[in-house]
This record gives sequence, structure tokens and C-alpha cells, in this order.
Amino acid sequence: MNNTYLAVDFGGGSGRVMAASIHRGILKLEEIYRFPNRQVRMGNHIYWDFLALFEEMKTGIRQAVRRGYSVRSIGIDTWGVDFGLIDKEGNLLGNPVCYRDSRTDGLPEEFFDGPALSAHYAETGIQVMAINTLFQLYSMQKKGDAQLEVADRLLFMPDLFSYYLTGVPNNEYCIASTSELLDARTRTWNRTLIESLGLRQSLFGEIVMPGTVRGKLKKEICEELGVSEEVEVIAVGSHDTSSAVFAVPEAGKNRAFLSSGTWSLLGVELDEPILSEEARKAGFTNEGGVGGKIRFLQNITGLWMLQRLIAQWKEEGKETDYEYLMTTAEKSEITSVIDVDDKAFQSPMDMEAAIAGYCRKHGYQVPASQGECVRCVLQSLAQRYKQGIEQLNRLLPAPVEQLHIVGGGCRNHLLNRLTSEVVGIPVYAGPVEATAIGNILVQALAAGEIKDRNEIKEII
Repeated sequence: MNNTYLAVDFGGGSGRVMAASIHRGILKLEEIYRFPNRQVRMGNHIYWDFLALFEEMKTGIRQAVRRGYSVRSIGIDTWGVDFGLIDKEGNLLGNPVCYRDSRTDGLPEEFFDGPALSAHYAETGIQVMAINTLFQLYSMQKKGDAQLEVADRLLFMPDLFSYYLTGVPNNEYCIASTSELLDARTRTWNRTLIESLGLRQSLFGEIVMPGTVRGKLKKEICEELGVSEEVEVIAVGSHDTSSAVFAVPEAGKNRAFLSSGTWSLLGVELDEPILSEEARKAGFTNEGGVGGKIRFLQNITGLWMLQRLIAQWKEEGKETDYEYLMTTAEKSEITSVIDVDDKAFQSPMDMEAAIAGYCRKHGYQVPASQGECVRCVLQSLAQRYKQGIEQLNRLLPAPVEQLHIVGGGCRNHLLNRLTSEVVGIPVYAGPVEATAIGNILVQALAAGEIKDRNEIKEII
């Protein structure tokens, strides 16, 4: 197939390589290769296995070539905030540490006092969260991490994959915006904040916008994978949520999106950030979007809890068939609603015990079966989405009139139904492959094959 765009999409639990072509408004999409993405606990930290992920990406590209696809360009998207450091020779100085690592615990409270939080939000537009790049770097700086002494460049995860394909280091805007280190209005590095961290300004390089050519595949990569040396790596909305949001059909101004996956990201697209104190206190963040847009959203714990429950039950030899779990949850009558954003659920060794402990502490009915546990999680998420929409309505000039759910979580029909019942507005689900589709649409725009995302009328 000629003029094939490859979307490499790394999620918190798995990654995949997707191939697509566009003909007369029809986007043909095929999954080429899927692979696991695991967090590795070693010593005192939790790491991502970058070397394995890079090799898996190459395997997926190679398989696309073997299937006869003529690759035109490649776009890469990942989760946010995490990064790698490279030295002047381009060597990776260490496996990237996972945002769920405990090294940043308590650092936001140490770094900011009350008044400083408001001023900081008015500049960055990003919620202060311990997982953010700012606090990961602050942790390294406090401990005198040797990597910072010899590092030449900081590259976020999609930047890092792109660098080792092309040899060109740059930072894509959408992923950089998750760091808490950008100025929300100017869309550039907040140099004053970086200086206050005691970091070298040279670590933070050129910011490129979605649609920019990041570079061409290196000769040795082309030879290894069997592709043309003219294959370009395109900067897409390289934070996976920015790509997913770009795939949402334009269906009116008062539309909210919910990118449903390991995390739930609920919000709207705006032309300019909202940097008010009310927005900060309501937990909204202003992240970069495709086309210079702002994704004004809340970062909510999503299906992470259900994913951890299923993984735990599998290890314990319990039933983990998805349809079985959803059916038993559907029949459950438990009414307990928990705070899915509570720190108790961030990275517990035993998720089921964490849920039970939370319910006991607050006097709620404790789930007594797998079905009740699943139902408790899903109805708690639905209630959290309702809360988020109510908060949005207090900040926007007009209330949200519809909710569009995209991503893998839109296949969870029980969660969709529970959400629809509580939010009281029309809820639309799909596309499932929103992240890959948004990734590919940016590549097609960069190539001049389409003029805007609404040219895509059908997806196969």
C-alpha cells in the first residue's frame, strides 16, 4: 500500500504500531503489531524499559514493511511527563523513571507555599502534581543526581523515541506542556522557573509544533528496517491525549471530551488558557493541543484501578474474563462511591485491599465479590465525571451540552451507561482508536493529503 502513515502509540500498559492510508475521505486503519509495556521495579525506583520498547517499535515498523506497506512517515505518541536524559554523544544516561515512582512524594508542598501556587498556575496553567516533570527534576537536583551533571538534553518519551530514529533532538509542544515547565500563554519554556530549579537552560531545546518534520530516519535504521531513507518522523500531538482529542469529530462548540484509558482526561478545547484561581482550585490544567489549541482538562484516575484489579486477580488465579466481570458488575447492587483520585489508589501493592480499606474508613459498604468491586470502581468514575462537568460549567461561558468519549475505555459499555445516567447530557462513544487516528491525521495534514480533520468521513 502506497503512502502509508505509521502511528506508534505507547500507552501505560501496552504499545502498538498502526498503519493507515487515506483515499477519497476514507481512512483505512490496521493494527500491525501490539506489545506489552511494563513497569520494572529495581532498587529504589520504578522504571520504564525503554530499550525493550524501542526494539518493539522497530519490530512493528519492520512488520509493516514486510506486509507490503510503503511507509511515508511515522508519528509517535506516548503518556506524559516522563523523560530521558542524553549526553553530548547521544547516549541515554539511564532508563526513564516512571511517574508512579515515589521519589517525588511530598515535593510539591516543599517547593511551593500557598501564595506561590496561585502565581505559578497563572504562568504555567498546569496543576501542581507530584508526578510532573518539574518535581521529578527537583528530586534529582536535591539528591545531586550525576545524570544532571553530564546531561546535554532532556527529551520527553516521544522525543526520545524520535531522537533514536532520526538523530535530531527536539521537544514537541503538546508533550512538553505536561511538564509544568512551559509558559501557557507563550507556549515556550518558562526560563525563570527552570532557573529557580537550578537546572541548566541548555537542557531544554527547540519546541516544535504538531505537523513539523522532526527529521528523517537515520541510514542505519533504514537499512535495519528495510525502508526508504526519505521516511520522515513527524511531530504529532505526541501526548497521547492530544492525538485522541484531535480525532474527536467537530460536533458543536459546547462539546466536552473524555479520553478514557489508564487515565481519564475530561475537558474542552480552547483557543487560550484559563488561568484563574477558580480554575486552579477546581483542578483544571491547560495542556497543549494540536493547532496551538489548549486542552483545558482535569486529570482523573481512569481505568488504572480496574486494570490493576484484573492483573492482581490473574496472579491470584481468579476469573479475569472481561465479559464475565462486566456481567457480574452489571448485576451488582453495591452503592459505594469512592474518591478515585485518592492517593490510596495511586500505586498500591494490593488494589482490592486498598478499595476495601477506603470503604471501611469512610463507613461505606465493602465490596464482597469481584463484581461488586468492579461496579464500585465504575460507578465511582461516572460520579467523578459528573463532578468534572459541573465544575467545567462554572468556568465556561456556556454549559457543556454533550460528552464525547474516545479511547479504549469507550468500549466499556457499563461505564458509558453509568456515565450517561448521571451526567444528564447526550454521551457519544468512539472512535476506540482515537489516539492512532489523531496521530495519523496530523501526518496527513503535514503531507498535504487532507486540509482538515473533517475531511475524513469514514474509518475502516
